Amino acid sequence: MLERYELEAFLTLSEELHFGRTAERLGVSTGRISQTVKKLERRVGTPLFARTSRSVRLTPVGRSLYEDLLPAHRQLCAAVERATAAGRGVLGALRAGFVTPWGGELLTAAADALLAAHPGCEVTVREVPLDGGVRALLDGTLDVQLAALPVREPGLTTGPVVLRDDRVLLLPAAHPLAGRPSLGPDDLAGLPLITPGGDHPRYWLDHHYPGRTPSGAPVGRGPVAATWQEVLSHVTTGRGVAPGAARGARYHPRPGIAYVPLRDVPPLEYALVRPTAADSALLRAFVTAVAAPGASRPRRESPPG
Repeated sequence: MLERYELEAFLTLSEELHFGRTAERLGVSTGRISQTVKKLERRVGTPLFARTSRSVRLTPVGRSLYEDLLPAHRQLCAAVERATAAGRGVLGALRAGFVTPWGGELLTAAADALLAAHPGCEVTVREVPLDGGVRALLDGTLDVQLAALPVREPGLTTGPVVLRDDRVLLLPAAHPLAGRPSLGPDDLAGLPLITPGGDHPRYWLDHHYPGRTPSGAPVGRGPVAATWQEVLSHVTTGRGVAPGAARGARYHPRPGIAYVPLRDVPPLEYALVRPTAADSALLRAFVTAVAAPGASRPRRESPPG
């Protein structure tokens, strides 16, 4: 019989494929995750993960175990949530927002799981436009939002991080840089960068839409966009370039756009953000559902931690 910690460590590592991120999500050291996995592999009698200096991936046995354990783990969590809800009363309505389609999928799946466990609740999931920032949290229109970090606004609590992705640059397919295998931060020099409208904090804009390259060269400014559809239209017609997430190539494939990987930059991180003063059993249960191992979060190969 697996202990609960072993189960959560295995499921989380199976989803993250990265020891460091797994340790961060579970609030323990990387060494403890490694020790737990080795102990589990000794018990099973075969490797569950194939590790190299560059990647972590499930072995066939590990993938089979993951697929067998995940439904049982979800049922166990749902049963505990139902029992807890009976004692504390998970009731009311919750409004959750997302900016990206993959974020919308994650929040919707979490809402469905929550409503199945607590049918008396109401969870509304809606899209936040690119120019919206976290304004809906500050004005009370939303209760929680899956937002791109950093978010350092007074009165808002950030975490946990539930999605990470590599960065890319969206370029017109005919652009001279579109055929490169990757681009560095200094390659942004002079390019017309499409920027979001709205009142975004300077620290957030500097993180995602820098005005200068690391070597000090100015980055150009292209059109302002209020939505991602506007961004895609501007790039397709050659009016500018835009930073984005690697998985955007799967969600927004267009013949006129090239998604070129950006190297030597930190990954994009998306975290749940909510008003610090807000607290309810429903909000806590929703955050738990979104951050749960295997909660409809796409897996990707990545370097080990």
